[in-house]
Amino acid sequence: MYLLARIARNHAYLKHLGERFGFLSFRRTQRGGLWLHAVSVGEVLSSIEMIRQLKSTLPGTPIYLSVTTLAGREIAGQRLTGLADHIFYSPIDLCWAVRRTLRHLDPLAVIIFETEIWPNLWRETKRRGGGLIVLNGRISDRAWPSYQQFWWLFRPVIDHADRILAQSEQDAERYRSLLGDDGERVESVGNLKYDATPPEPNVALRAWVQQLSPSAVWIAASTMPPLEEGDIDEDDAVITAYQQLTPDSGPGLLLILAPRRPERFEQVAEKLRTAGIAFVRRSALGPLALPGVLLLDTMGELSGAFALADVVFMGGTLARRGGHNVLEPAYYARPVIVGPHNQNFAVIVEQFLNEGALRQIIHASQLAPTVAELLTNPGNYGKQAQVAAARERGATARAMKAVLEVIDQSLTREPGFWWLMPLEWLWQAGVMVDRTLRGRGHQLAPPTVSLGNLTYGGAGKTPLTLWLAERLPRAAVLTRGYGRQERQTLALPPGGQAPVSQTGDEAQIFLRSGRVAVAIGADRRAGARALSRVFQPDVFLLDDGFQHWPLGRDFDIVLIDTQDPFGGGRLLPVGRLREPISALSRAGFVVLTRTQTARRYTKLLARIRQENTRAPIVRASIRPVTWMRGDQPVSLSPGHYAAFCGLANPGSFRASVASLGWQPVSFTAFPDHHRYVANDLEPLTTVAPDGLLTTEKDWVKVEPLGLATPVYWLKVELDVDEGEELLRLIRAARRPALT
Repeated sequence: MYLLARIARNHAYLKHLGERFGFLSFRRTQRGGLWLHAVSVGEVLSSIEMIRQLKSTLPGTPIYLSVTTLAGREIAGQRLTGLADHIFYSPIDLCWAVRRTLRHLDPLAVIIFETEIWPNLWRETKRRGGGLIVLNGRISDRAWPSYQQFWWLFRPVIDHADRILAQSEQDAERYRSLLGDDGERVESVGNLKYDATPPEPNVALRAWVQQLSPSAVWIAASTMPPLEEGDIDEDDAVITAYQQLTPDSGPGLLLILAPRRPERFEQVAEKLRTAGIAFVRRSALGPLALPGVLLLDTMGELSGAFALADVVFMGGTLARRGGHNVLEPAYYARPVIVGPHNQNFAVIVEQFLNEGALRQIIHASQLAPTVAELLTNPGNYGKQAQVAAARERGATARAMKAVLEVIDQSLTREPGFWWLMPLEWLWQAGVMVDRTLRGRGHQLAPPTVSLGNLTYGGAGKTPLTLWLAERLPRAAVLTRGYGRQERQTLALPPGGQAPVSQTGDEAQIFLRSGRVAVAIGADRRAGARALSRVFQPDVFLLDDGFQHWPLGRDFDIVLIDTQDPFGGGRLLPVGRLREPISALSRAGFVVLTRTQTARRYTKLLARIRQENTRAPIVRASIRPVTWMRGDQPVSLSPGHYAAFCGLANPGSFRASVASLGWQPVSFTAFPDHHRYVANDLEPLTTVAPDGLLTTEKDWVKVEPLGLATPVYWLKVELDVDEGEELLRLIRAARRPALT
């Protein structure tokens, strides 16, 4: 009903309507992201510093931001470009819409800004095993009686939250009271709004004001209509005060009037026309005779405009709306006037009043004389506000510790549907039959080490296989040769060459190193025999071999992608698990890939230890090194580049590109092992005349196409914590020759 009412008032709500029902317009490139929900403008502005710190602390983790209002969407688009990976409208709180959104994003945690209690969103998030955090939580004085009266309704929902990080100790106590326990999950970390940094004024707006050269600038910010009959219309109050100030006391006065909601811009313009006041709209800047009014009918510019003000009246405080954020003008040390209604920012306003950092009026009739007084004698109000606000900064850093703890205690799973369970049973039965029929009987003469994973899709096997092959003496790789067009078995010694059509993309990377012998073919035993005739290996590395039953092995290395550890916890074809998680018991060594320094992976490690108590567990991460063109490193010049890849986890490449400071004009994810033709890339070359960016795995397939546009591939290296221990265990696996 709320959404229908919004649509009836403003047809702009029809745009992206599908998002409100869980039909997101963007493609997810990586699992294990974070979903942040900010209702409108204030919450979006509060989220900026948190998103910035999340991107810095958890590089490569996708950040998704949802909003509810049109204004919130517009501000997010302006202020979060390059920070949030995607911005969308939050789904209405229907189970199927929420589930569709969660399936699409597959977030590791959902972070709710302030107080947005949506029962289905909260319940479905926990049903999937994701973390749920209330950030910058508050319960206003006006809302608190309702919470107390209906505690039995709110408690079951709020109880889903893993952590509640409140703005103040008063808010924290209210949450603890609702939860009915000691509330160890609840703590006061301070208000994130203190950490927000307003943008610089719009260049065109600043130039226009400077050219106008007013004697003073008064900003009436976020003005609101009456809440109910008998309440104050703040635009009327501001217009009346402006008329009282001019022309005698303000002949050169510029009033910047900024209504709170876009749908009211035209209403306020009509009020100004009726009052006979000279004005221009920000959306159509032109000459203005002073005294006059600039109607700020654009979104996203008010925060920066405070830097141009001599005095600010903060709306929502004369009308019974609860007030708006006074911290942005305080950042610029501007004196601020508020009315009596500040419930939404009660703690901040009380602090500022106690420190002489704010002027409060009780009635609209006091607005004109107070503005006139502060224009003549601003005193220390602005400076005191700036000092008071700066002293409270740091809430974001304090909140980060709790956010990381919740993330490390989260392990998402795909909830089961009973009608799909037979498909999983069939898959598991097929695996058992395949293992029984094909056996694991044949043991190769040299020691054999398998590298594989439990899930379908990439977990970083190729980089780790190459890392080991280059460090073990006379190592040889046995690989299937995914994506190749010819099927005969190939056996190539170190330095051997063959076209990608015969080898496939991953095997081509092994060959390009020049130091690794490679046998390519579906029959790994036949490949090992053929390779032994041209090269005498001391160890075989069985690529993607954890589920390869025909060959025995001396050592099993299992890779687990920390962004998607267990493929949703369900077997193929429902989830992405090839085998049940219990298969980890066979592992001799576990490597966590795509790890992040700031994370401890508490729950993931505990889950691994449930199945395997003996295997060492180490971390590995991909480190971008340099861009290459062919076999030569290059230094890319600034320009228009398009990125593309065909990986099981395209988000890993996207994160690597971003970590080097590049923002391609587009990013295209093709299917894993995609076989490229020129038509695939021609659309990219039209928007990226300076070149295409890709991975080595993709470059080896694109290079034969002979594109006119330069193609650059990213050289990466693998960092393995305790890598020497892994090498030691492999050397000790079976034969002294390895030492």
